Amino acid sequence: MGERKELNSESDTMDNPGFRRGSFSSSNSSTSDEALVEISGTTLDFSMTDDVPPLDRDLGEFMSYNGEGANVPNKMMDFLEEPIPGVGTYEDFNTIDWVREKSRDRDRHREITNKSKESTWALIHRVSDAFSGWLLMLLIGLLAGSLAGLIDISAHWMTDLKEGVCLRGFWFNHEHCCWNSKQVTFEDRDKCLEWNSWSELIISKSEGAFAYILNYFMYVLWALLFALLAVSLVRVFAPYACGSGIPEIKTILSGFIIRGYLGKWTLIIKTITLVLAVSSGLSLGKEGPLVHVACCCGNILCHCFTKYRKNEAKRREVLSAAAAAGVSVAFGAPIGGVLFSLEEVSYYFPLKTLWRSFFAALVAAFTLRSINPFGNSRLVLFYVEFHTPWHLLELVPFVLLGIFGGLWGAFFIRGNIAWCRKRKNTQLGKYPVLEVLIVTAITGILAFPNEYTRMSTSELISELFNDCGLLDSSKLCDYVSNFNTTKGDQLPDRAAGAGVYTAMWQLSLALVMKILITIFTFGMKVPSGLFIPSMAVGAIAGRLLGVGVEQLAFYHHDWPIFRGWCSPGADCITPGLYAMVGAAACLGGVTRMTVSLVVIMFELTGGLEYIVPLMAAAMTSKWVADAIGREGIYDAHIRLNGYPFLEAKEEFTHKTLAMDVMRPRRSDPTLMVLTQDSMTVEDVETLISETTYSGYPVVVSRESQRLVGFVLRRDLIISIENARKKQDGIVSTSIIHFTDHSPPLPPHAPPSLKLRNILDLSPFTVTDQTPMEIVVDIFRKLGLRQCLVTHNGRLLGIITKKDVLKHIAQMANQDPDSILFN
Repeated sequence: MGERKELNSESDTMDNPGFRRGSFSSSNSSTSDEALVEISGTTLDFSMTDDVPPLDRDLGEFMSYNGEGANVPNKMMDFLEEPIPGVGTYEDFNTIDWVREKSRDRDRHREITNKSKESTWALIHRVSDAFSGWLLMLLIGLLAGSLAGLIDISAHWMTDLKEGVCLRGFWFNHEHCCWNSKQVTFEDRDKCLEWNSWSELIISKSEGAFAYILNYFMYVLWALLFALLAVSLVRVFAPYACGSGIPEIKTILSGFIIRGYLGKWTLIIKTITLVLAVSSGLSLGKEGPLVHVACCCGNILCHCFTKYRKNEAKRREVLSAAAAAGVSVAFGAPIGGVLFSLEEVSYYFPLKTLWRSFFAALVAAFTLRSINPFGNSRLVLFYVEFHTPWHLLELVPFVLLGIFGGLWGAFFIRGNIAWCRKRKNTQLGKYPVLEVLIVTAITGILAFPNEYTRMSTSELISELFNDCGLLDSSKLCDYVSNFNTTKGDQLPDRAAGAGVYTAMWQLSLALVMKILITIFTFGMKVPSGLFIPSMAVGAIAGRLLGVGVEQLAFYHHDWPIFRGWCSPGADCITPGLYAMVGAAACLGGVTRMTVSLVVIMFELTGGLEYIVPLMAAAMTSKWVADAIGREGIYDAHIRLNGYPFLEAKEEFTHKTLAMDVMRPRRSDPTLMVLTQDSMTVEDVETLISETTYSGYPVVVSRESQRLVGFVLRRDLIISIENARKKQDGIVSTSIIHFTDHSPPLPPHAPPSLKLRNILDLSPFTVTDQTPMEIVVDIFRKLGLRQCLVTHNGRLLGIITKKDVLKHIAQMANQDPDSILFN
């Protein structure tokens, strides 16, 4: 924890935690990722070069800057005309200035528009600039869809590898291996001579105790091997590839900088380890990590376009669309992906981003459909066709499933956060490889004896959603047949056979296992999504309830509750529908999604006429879970990691004023400021070396305290260093001025340094009597880094985003020091 404490010492937006001591001498030096940074509680050692090279140098030397830079001038520099490399960029673990970024983009667009009237080439440049956003969406969709198809195919093959191998070609999974077999029958379509289990391959036996033990051993061994490879690759090559990625994506989209989180190494390692983690049989899914993968694709492709490479706000619009493409390929739900990005992850979502998200999700879904990873010519694995409409009275069990989903969601969040906090604050966090191996071993040992936990979670959900037909050979469809009452190819409600009862107790054991093991799995140092495990818990509970209601209706069809719509021999209860509703309820309880969840579920299953049951369950689960705890799992992890995220859904209701939150407080030293035309280079360098603030207000004079503007520490240091190297006569006694005209200088005085171009002349200000609820709203909607506080035009103090977050935490009786970053 030592590194993190040092990195995130008591500092506000003016106290920049991202600055570390080091070399800042070359614009091509190593990146800020070559530091020890902690994510989710464990210290991560970055040995790779940065995936997103900053435009400048490591900030550390600025803190120990001694003011004696090289004074070997080679030309005069007009700082108003020539841009300085590095000015206007941000350091790691800092928040971007949305207002400044949007202003810069408007200026760039205005300049291109004006130039387009001068020549044909400029006009072509303007057209290409306008089209570049759509081209970028096309590339993101193609790349995300291709990677998702690769992950799906690889994960399916490696999951089956734990149970056996195809003799016809080791690259075939179980299903593909038996497709072309001539000896296979429909009932035994998963058994063919070409597919050999490990016991058949090693000892030429498929039955018996020794064969079972050998298969059991090989299953656990392969699971451990996959998990070991996954955690080792993450730990060595890309520590940011662990976890779901959605909490960090939400934070990045709100304007936070985490260098390397969306870089090329993270993309490569996350793609590989996601396949390994899913194949290991751990209780996790690939859907959340696929959002991270798609955002990595978006971030990398942004570097091909100047418009997005040089503007952090524009890049975040692209990342919002990439998140939609990620959900589109994760579930085969393009519309749900757009709504997920809007409802759950995006911070700033203008109408233009909505259109582009829609296009990116469309291209990604089309690409995945072209690859056809499931071999069924459909986008989704869970496609179902229920033959029976639901009845109004069934809303009662649907609401019960919603209540269960809300309770499970709240229980899971509390349990998982408690475990992650324990991992973070104890010795457990120092042994991530051991933790992954232990959880994998326990999961494998418990999973193999039960066929419903041995199969992949996606296959389990598909089985639970299944509507039993005449040709189904699953144990869940082992009913006592009575064909006298059969209508067409649909089976009526009928008495459950021995297979159904066996399946029920096996599913009950699977439910308990999934509930408990998922708590310890999510947040480990491997890629781990939460969508599929949550849906599995709900689908099991829903199928159990559905079969129970079905049997109740069969044996008691004369009860008043069933008499009107469930006559003898009628096909009136669909257990698969209950599984689908239960899956939506549990996923909603964990993530607190509503609209996007319902759309994803009906796109996922094709069950368009079941929107009302899905809505009832999703809404109920959200209400129940919110009654126990307001935070969804992603918000809880954001708060656990101390990221500076202002949740737009939460309301600030406390009656405090700006003066209660601003720095400095009454007992603090006076605010550190720069004057507009009376400080020397040495004075400014001394101020920089003695403070860790990331910005300084500029006033007319210390006596008047009349505000002129605000200058960022980073811009100030780069400009002074650049001037010392390139401008004649700049020495420690040179006057720095932020005005249009140079102040009169005494004879033989060194030339002054004009830095007006790096001054923000329109910093956002509020008066000391402004209610904090308005200030919080301003920070949320404008994406501010800091806000200056005045009284009768005089500067009193400053409120930073971190100050706002600390104040909100304090008002909620939480630890304000849990906010670690700017």
